[in-house]
Amino acid sequence: MKDLLQTNKPSAGGSVECLGMTFPSEDARREHFLKLLAEKLKDPDFRNQEGFPQGTDEAILALSDPPYYTACPNPFLSDVFAAKRAQNRNNVPAHTEPFAADVSEGKNESVYLAHSYHTKVPHKAVMRYILHYTKPGDVILDGFCGTGMTGVASHLCNNEKAIRSLGYIVDSSGTIFEPASEGSTRKGKAISSVGQRFTILGDLSPAATFIAAGYNSSIAPDDFEEKADEALKIVQETIGWMFLTLHNPSEPSLERAIGFINKNETPNISNIGDCGRINYTLWSDVFSCPECAGEFVFWDAAVDRSTNQVLDDFLCPHCSAGLGRKNIEPVWSHDIDPVLGHSSRRVKQVPALISYIFGGKRYEKRPDRVDHALLRKIDELDPDITLPVYPMMFKGENWGDSWRAGYHAGVTHIHHFYGRRNFIGLAAYKKHSRHTLYAPNLTSTALVASKLYRFRSQGGSLGAGGGPMSGTLYLPSLVKEIPILKLLKEHIKKTRQMRYALGQVKNSFITTGSMSQLPIPDSSVDYVFLDPPFGSNLMYAELNFIWEAWLDVFTDTAAEAVQNKSQKKSISDYRHIMASCFREAFRVLKPGCWMTVEFSNTQASVWNAIQIALQEAGFVVANVSALDKKQGSFKAVNTTTAVKQDLVISAYKPNGGLEERFIVRGGTEESVWDFVRTHLSYLPIAKMKNGELEYVVERDPRILFDRLVAWFVRHNVPVPLSTQEFQEGLSQRFSVRDGMVMLEEQAVEYDKKRAGISQAPQLELFVSDERSAIDWLTDFLRRRPSTYQEINPEFMTQLGAGWKKHEIRPELSSLLEDNFLRYDGSWEVPSQIHSYLSSNFKDLRGLEKDDPRLKAKAKDRWYVPDPSKAKDLEQKRERSLLKEFEAYKTAQGRRLREFRLEVLRAGFKTAWAARDYKTIIGIAQKIPEDALQEDEKLLLWYDQALTRMEADA
Repeated sequence: MKDLLQTNKPSAGGSVECLGMTFPSEDARREHFLKLLAEKLKDPDFRNQEGFPQGTDEAILALSDPPYYTACPNPFLSDVFAAKRAQNRNNVPAHTEPFAADVSEGKNESVYLAHSYHTKVPHKAVMRYILHYTKPGDVILDGFCGTGMTGVASHLCNNEKAIRSLGYIVDSSGTIFEPASEGSTRKGKAISSVGQRFTILGDLSPAATFIAAGYNSSIAPDDFEEKADEALKIVQETIGWMFLTLHNPSEPSLERAIGFINKNETPNISNIGDCGRINYTLWSDVFSCPECAGEFVFWDAAVDRSTNQVLDDFLCPHCSAGLGRKNIEPVWSHDIDPVLGHSSRRVKQVPALISYIFGGKRYEKRPDRVDHALLRKIDELDPDITLPVYPMMFKGENWGDSWRAGYHAGVTHIHHFYGRRNFIGLAAYKKHSRHTLYAPNLTSTALVASKLYRFRSQGGSLGAGGGPMSGTLYLPSLVKEIPILKLLKEHIKKTRQMRYALGQVKNSFITTGSMSQLPIPDSSVDYVFLDPPFGSNLMYAELNFIWEAWLDVFTDTAAEAVQNKSQKKSISDYRHIMASCFREAFRVLKPGCWMTVEFSNTQASVWNAIQIALQEAGFVVANVSALDKKQGSFKAVNTTTAVKQDLVISAYKPNGGLEERFIVRGGTEESVWDFVRTHLSYLPIAKMKNGELEYVVERDPRILFDRLVAWFVRHNVPVPLSTQEFQEGLSQRFSVRDGMVMLEEQAVEYDKKRAGISQAPQLELFVSDERSAIDWLTDFLRRRPSTYQEINPEFMTQLGAGWKKHEIRPELSSLLEDNFLRYDGSWEVPSQIHSYLSSNFKDLRGLEKDDPRLKAKAKDRWYVPDPSKAKDLEQKRERSLLKEFEAYKTAQGRRLREFRLEVLRAGFKTAWAARDYKTIIGIAQKIPEDALQEDEKLLLWYDQALTRMEADA
């Protein structure tokens, strides 16, 4: 059967096929679908979709290339899936085990570098996940697509050379194998096959989907090259004169040039004398001295010209007072804004240095009178071009969370981020491009052509460094203005290289709108990859606004998943939006299939928000690994809460059988073990790193219980077993290897891997609250039953700076009394202590358990109780916790500044079982917001209590 999704497939006579239809040309195909999209845009219901971007019909149509890309929700996706169903493919999940290896892929690669973005996963990293989880013909969804790297990765999974560059082995049949060992050319395990996958890319930001469309373009590379060069040539002819400077002018030539500039609307000063082509212009803020009020140019006073580095301390050029960045004040200009037509107050900036090329050599000069006259002429110019005159975030002053009074004061509109000539030049490029689709460099150059480009020097080389500061809209005191013509030429070249490297991308369909509402059928997607926003890490709508101003289509911020004061969105709002997006991913994903979520924020509250949102949607987390991008952004390097290494969460949608059985059995013990058995089958059996086995945290009994609780809570059913009953049941029903729970067949495979490894994998425990302190003690005493005096120094080293802010620190003696047993010497030595002593003390080997010498050595040692006695201890401890919880409930009119998390957890759990949601919500409102948000267990009970209260109302 002909593959209806082999879009843009050339046929005889140069015609193309698209969604089962044949068109005489690409233009005819585009025209046909644009007419259909134009009709859709007239439908109020279509426009009322959540996340629909702000923009006129004309602007949306000008960007779109339907059915492959629409700058609004893509109404043609239903046709894509109808064609998919017509193929009658029987797609079975490719793998039941998560991709558990850590991934390290660099960014210094031509395809990746063709367009910048605030966060961006290397496409080679995404390829590894796609090859692991999918096979040819599968459908992949990325609902937070950014620049569309998932589409690029999917496209390259049909390219043997690209696959081999990852270290995989491809045989003559197209089967892909892992190498038998690192660097080996021998085949290891088969993982997938070479072939085309299909990708649905979506993002709330029109800027993001526009960039993604540039990467995943249906336009032929040579067609792009022809149209881009044509537009650049026109722009060069139109504004080239703006970037000329006189080389070694005499006084008479200066006067002639100034007169020439004043008389001509578009003066080409090369008619007056020898001219160089500007390489860049350095613009400097002007400051005033607090001692003498004298004005000075920052470049002249604060830069060491021998190294070209900014000095921490420098002297006022007027009065020689000692100055630094903290005690100088900016000088304000009150010039007429050439765009707005009225006076505008902004920090005064002047050109301080010009680097130019003349006769093939580079020169530097201070701007002369002709340079200043030329700049004034450009300011006065009234170009016959539509300029994007938008107030920032449609607000103007103090536009959002990325606004800073120190350097954004007076910066109210888009054009305030630009020098006049680059602003005009970029608008001219947009105007003369045949279609915006042929101008992906409109956005790739938009930031580097702005005043965001910092002037910096590397290794003493003047102007060798710099660039916009990632993740911010920082306006520096030293700006490097690179001519737009030079930037466009460079970026067109980079895009040309990228387009020829990728060719026509025929397998991606792009939609613009909220991920919480996708025009995709239920259970139709084979794999989901997401790199979503993370809390308040980055303000995407604000950062993208400059790009979107050039596109005339803007993000609907109401649907943005972000923690943002300006939008009045809290961490709870962020969590609820993410939960709605994850629910949509859960809906469209096939049962038994996987979702990968890249997580790039180390704040506990955001980490918990993501986990709770995943659980509420129905996903079960099976693995967390690292993704090393090999290059940090500004925030990743310089802030304590930023990530050095991104985490990758592997979560699955349980197969339909588990859900169906749960409906029949309900919250029974049988359902407990059914969930555990199913969950274990999805977990990695063994993880290797540097030739050593790693502990698989998800197989830890405590983590298994947490996953079980989350599963039962989502189904509004109490867990029928206590922690100790669960632990005892695990040991009876499953195999345990090195502290990890496994199915019998998994244990056999693990034993084979373990046989060649000398050291058992160890779980790293970090003590941050009472629960983790108990866990640490359990592990410590299981290995080494000890006296209080032996335990105390080891325990105290664990109580470091990581202790949770509001958590009361328990006494070690209380923890031991409530959770462990102490041998008092009056009966025979317990087996656990006997085994430890006889293994570690030669003189005690071979002694009976009631031997006086053994009993004397064992006396006063604490040890972990066996399951039967542990159950009694747990019940006693829970009664004590609930009694304390009652005191929390009756604490009227005051907030709980310090508390025991274990008390709150026990109380919330009991209240949940009794459907006493009001108590959970009431207590949650007494504790500090950050304490609630940073504890996954409390947040789970609280969020579900709110949901149930709303449902019952």
